[in-house]
Amino acid sequence: MRICYLDCFSGISGDMLLGALVDSGLPVEALQDDLDRLGVKGLRVDSEPAKRGGLAGTKVHIHAHEHHHHRSLSAIEAMIGRAEIEEGAKRDAIRVFRRLGEVEARAHAIPLERVHFHEVGALDSIADIVGGCCGLRRLGVERVHCSPINLGSGTVEAAHGTLPVPAPATARLVEGVPTYSEGPSVELTTPTGAALAVTLSGGFGPPPAMRITASGYGAGTRELAGRPNLLRVLLGDAEEADSPPEEVWALEADIDDMTPEMAGFAMERLLESGALDVTLAPVQMKKNRPGFRLSALARPEDRSRLGDLMLAETSTLGIRETASRRRTLPRSLVTVETRYGPVRVKVAGRDGESRSCAPEYDDCRSLAKEHSVPFQRVWDLARHACQRSKKK
Repeated sequence: MRICYLDCFSGISGDMLLGALVDSGLPVEALQDDLDRLGVKGLRVDSEPAKRGGLAGTKVHIHAHEHHHHRSLSAIEAMIGRAEIEEGAKRDAIRVFRRLGEVEARAHAIPLERVHFHEVGALDSIADIVGGCCGLRRLGVERVHCSPINLGSGTVEAAHGTLPVPAPATARLVEGVPTYSEGPSVELTTPTGAALAVTLSGGFGPPPAMRITASGYGAGTRELAGRPNLLRVLLGDAEEADSPPEEVWALEADIDDMTPEMAGFAMERLLESGALDVTLAPVQMKKNRPGFRLSALARPEDRSRLGDLMLAETSTLGIRETASRRRTLPRSLVTVETRYGPVRVKVAGRDGESRSCAPEYDDCRSLAKEHSVPFQRVWDLARHACQRSKKK
């Protein structure tokens, strides 16, 4: 399994994440290609070597010219939804914006659908989030871990005036997450950076057991006294020691008064919002009424939020929450060549023995549509190519 560890010793922002990904091997041309797919004219990205506190890294610049910075959550979701980017990256980016939207709705006591973003509605912030999600996928990352987050201190100027650090949005985003404030009295973690870290990370703490294959440093804008203004990224493959049972929560509700369309939408919302898995199963309920059981698997830090979402998106009057543990086989992502193009394949197994080869649905789907061939043909070719490579 490919892991990315975010080391936020000097905080995190969207452009610092992009810089760290480019510094660790993501071609800036690939980043530009993904941003071009947003369909926005004049959105350009470039990078340059930079030093902060004597350490070398990469500074990424987003160039966007527009006259307004206010966009609704629905407008941003529509923009991302139309983009022809990798489906997993698309879901991640929408999850990040929804997390931001939930924070804004709570701050201003308004419904989620009425949320309008100010700074994070600008094109450069949209590029930071979409580019970060696409960059992680392009680097084959399947799991993100994060260090405790350095928030900084002092005050910051924002659309609503002078605000304390951490800004109100950042403070709400990092609720339940290990944080600290160390260094100069400036904002070290922005709302965009906090949303990326909190939404994408599966855990917070020291680096997990991994075999490091690459590292990169993303430079912030200013020099800081006493510390390099850099975000460090460590990329690597999980060691088997990193696959002990992990704590999860099972959320369940038995429902007999919802349409299939409503149930399908609830499943989509739960998956978009970070559920590890969501299933529907038929059940026979009291008075012999047929119904279904909606089940979602959540990380401990997502339990409350996903429980609230299940109550909001279904007709149930209550849900069951059960603490559980799950074990997973070590996994890795490899790319194989087929006659129609490259396909990423997820390989799982232990003790040097691969037990399964699962071609990525999105890759097979794209190639099947591009070449007007059956999906099954592309899938079979990718699976056979993976099996042949294992025998060599």
